[in-house]
Amino acid sequence: MTVRRVMGIETEYGISVPGDPTANPMVLSGRVVTAYATQQGMRAARAGWDYEDEAPLRDARGFDMARAIADPSQLTDEEDPTLANVVLTNGARLYVDHAHPEYSSPEVTTPRAAITWDRAGELVMREAVGLLAAPGAPGVNLYKNNTDGKGASYGTHENYLMSRATPFADVVRHLIPFFVARQVMCGSGRVGIGVESTRPGFQLAQRSDFFEVEVGLETTLKRPIINTRDEPHAVAERYRRLHVIIGDANHSDVSNLLKLGTTSLVLGMIEAGAITQDLTVDKPVESLHRLSHDPTLKATIEVAGRRTMTGVQLLWSYYELADAWLQQLYGGELDPDTAEVMQRWEQVLTTLERDPMDAAREVDWVTKLQALEGFRARDGLEWSDPRLKAIDIQWSDVRADKGLFNRLLAAGRVDQLVDDETVRAAVTAPPEDTRAYFRGTCLARFPHEVAAASWDSVIFDVSSQPSLQRVPTLEPERGTKSHVGGLLEQADTADELLRLLAQDTPAGA
Repeated sequence: MTVRRVMGIETEYGISVPGDPTANPMVLSGRVVTAYATQQGMRAARAGWDYEDEAPLRDARGFDMARAIADPSQLTDEEDPTLANVVLTNGARLYVDHAHPEYSSPEVTTPRAAITWDRAGELVMREAVGLLAAPGAPGVNLYKNNTDGKGASYGTHENYLMSRATPFADVVRHLIPFFVARQVMCGSGRVGIGVESTRPGFQLAQRSDFFEVEVGLETTLKRPIINTRDEPHAVAERYRRLHVIIGDANHSDVSNLLKLGTTSLVLGMIEAGAITQDLTVDKPVESLHRLSHDPTLKATIEVAGRRTMTGVQLLWSYYELADAWLQQLYGGELDPDTAEVMQRWEQVLTTLERDPMDAAREVDWVTKLQALEGFRARDGLEWSDPRLKAIDIQWSDVRADKGLFNRLLAAGRVDQLVDDETVRAAVTAPPEDTRAYFRGTCLARFPHEVAAASWDSVIFDVSSQPSLQRVPTLEPERGTKSHVGGLLEQADTADELLRLLAQDTPAGA
């Protein structure tokens, strides 16, 4: 009952070729993945993805969508041999998804770790851009954002493992109001209002305008506030993987920490039945848009059909419920990860309530708005000026010298919670406290004998066996360094590792 739970972030990156707007994004994305996977010393190029346990059309409401009516973008359990798809030694997945290169982080157990391996993905993409920038080559630019400003949106999805015993109706009822308001402290900011940015202005979140319904299975059409995809990648009888598609790609460590940490706490309260107030938001989709369109944070929405609240006030309600719940459970003795999230949550809400612009060091959308207002004041720009849209895109460029956020970070103008050395180590090293340790270490130790892998399996191709050997990893908090580190150190070959695992089934489960 803390912020700790198995979690992770999937980020699709925007992609372009300078001077060639007609370039094929699927081909470009494949080049990005292939360039990184085949670089000298990269040892994950051979291992593909194991699709055996994928079930993208299973709905948490108790049914499976028929394949005949599913949009092709939903059929993620079918391998496309023309698209690049690899597993990395840090346990992450790097592949082409919906014409974008995607980095899916390894499973972690804390918000700080989620930040670490999410930022490691930025370095992976930066390295790929550098590899494709050979003299005479057209090159590729990548952007950690969620819209091209012309009507297209691509996702930054969060995943949280939670108890299967929790009724899904409770998840929906209590999470919708929270997600409507969460953008106030976790939005990444965007120039333009509306799906195609046709109205001039600035809003809190990049994704909000693209959401149309409250609940649903789709992720690219009729996007829902609560996604019902029921694909746990774990023991299905015990776990549900909540797939969250409404978040923005965060650059700020503080915003990212709050996004993961506060959501984990709210899920903990839902699991424990500790949300005792009716915080139901009237017209959630309309309310989501209204809050995003008001950087003054003064806009109000109807709550529980009888009162109006600002987004900050609604988040205060969740904070107070979490504080009371944690006090009841632990008194003042919180673990460091939970204490950090609660302290940052209170601090950021207090700052936003006093004056949103005072949160420029912590909150992504405020950092961006402050910079844009500087350009507007210097050059006399209206919000309709196309130069501001160009700056918005340049903000998220992954290159250290070109990305405007990266330059502010280097100048010390935003708070950084995870140091650069820790992030660099996470590019190749997996987390040690989830099954990602087993997956990533096997790829590093036995690169020529791992045929494929997935979140819940590693498949070996060893000469001593007539067929591929699949090792299931259905328990996300097994396969850790403490469980299998000794076995991996003892084994000189994958064949020897399989023999040791057979002798020690609990450690390899």
